[in-house]
Amino acid sequence: MAGVRTAWRVVDDGDFFCAACGGDRCYRRLAGRRRLTVLGVPVLPRGTAEPVVECVSCRGRFPLTALDRPTTTRLSALLRDGVHTIALALLAAGGGMSTRGTAGTAARRAAVESIRAAGFPECTEERLLTLQAALGAESLPLLDREVRATLSELTPHLASPGREALLLHGARIALADGPYHATERTMLTAVGEALRLSPSDTERLLATALSA
Repeated sequence: MAGVRTAWRVVDDGDFFCAACGGDRCYRRLAGRRRLTVLGVPVLPRGTAEPVVECVSCRGRFPLTALDRPTTTRLSALLRDGVHTIALALLAAGGGMSTRGTAGTAARRAAVESIRAAGFPECTEERLLTLQAALGAESLPLLDREVRATLSELTPHLASPGREALLLHGARIALADGPYHATERTMLTAVGEALRLSPSDTERLLATALSA
């Protein structure tokens, strides 16, 4: 006979990762107002309802925090950018982008291969050298800041194995042309910090890469 119903209205829409569907889907953000109904007729307001996100595909409803998780498309882009930035930083730290001769060639090739695999198939050694030239003499400080900024957005969405894999990616580039240089270790430590790895875990992973 009597009850409380919620009238929903759409206030926003977009793409999100639907946990129920297990993939990227369209969503509608809904705002609601509660009303006391008698015989199905609304008679008195009962305040607002908590806004929700509704999946257009499965009609599942979720709290707004569901929008904090990146879509798989966005996560792929973040990973690609993370790999690219780490590679540039390690090449700059090891001198691999400071010469067009044979020095640093192995590191540049390792970087190119990993960057291509991450989703930049057009990457070449020449492009890496061009980027280094564009950054100029202050490349290391700039890349240190870029590493921290890029990884700060990615790290919260990665489990420990994924964060460790990114550090090992950088370590392999550094080791491609010989043992770690002091500047490479400094940059790898910065990468570990940006990935929220403990100092002991960072040292363990760098030692593992060195002994591989």
